[in-house]
Amino acid sequence: MQRSIKPFTLVLVLLFSVALAGCDGVGARSASSSGAPEPVAEVPEIKPGLLQGYLSDEEQLDSQEFLLPAPQMTSALQSLDTAWSEEMVKLRGSPRWEVAISDADLAFPAAAETFACSLGFSVTEEDTPALYMLLRRTLTDIGLATYPAKTSYQRQRPFMINGEPICTPEDEEVLREDGSYPSGHTAVGWGWALILTELAPDRGEQILARGRAFGESRTVCNVHWYSDVVAGRLVGAAAVAKLHADPAFGEALDAARSDIERVRATGAVAPTDCVTEAKALGFTL
Repeated sequence: MQRSIKPFTLVLVLLFSVALAGCDGVGARSASSSGAPEPVAEVPEIKPGLLQGYLSDEEQLDSQEFLLPAPQMTSALQSLDTAWSEEMVKLRGSPRWEVAISDADLAFPAAAETFACSLGFSVTEEDTPALYMLLRRTLTDIGLATYPAKTSYQRQRPFMINGEPICTPEDEEVLREDGSYPSGHTAVGWGWALILTELAPDRGEQILARGRAFGESRTVCNVHWYSDVVAGRLVGAAAVAKLHADPAFGEALDAARSDIERVRATGAVAPTDCVTEAKALGFTL
């Protein structure tokens, strides 16, 4: 049965339709030599560019059931959120702002490069097809898990309150209709960080630091409050825990681990400017 189309799907399609148009990535790959990647089975799309996840509709988490309610405007948490937001808007135009713009893009292949510096190599459909597919499919599972709470609370985003610009102004109309709490981007980024840490534990600290920064980019962009980010991490971790009960996800982890071992053996390195990224994010390489 095809997964019902929820708001998260609409957001992805509207925000990333141009980038997704050049990346279908759903067909099986063939091994061309003994050292080539193993074939990856076909996975159906539930919308153009958005792949079926591992979980069925019935298996999806209901985030409203385990998250605290979204903070009220008169609460102490909102005061903290407002103070954090006031500091983040000062970063507009800085190198950190530029990283946040990049982090806003969940389309593939761009999104696959998010953890290149922390992993020490690029994640591509050609060189690491199983890992690439794992990230694409879990994007759907983790992102969808945020929507029961998002839809229920319909919290207004920071730019709707403070009137300050966002880092992707072309997305503003869609974001106004999409609840702020919890952050879907954060859930996906933190979920990916947990998965990648399991696959490359020797790079765990770097991967987790990048996953943390990925979520915080949403506050730099002025599209999420800090409490949205905190809640997004909780949803991301819960979704990954749920995925571990799925046999197909377990098999995908094994295949992705083989990809990592193979690409590391080739001496592959990340092509992005990792020094610049680390400086912008405040990391130590």
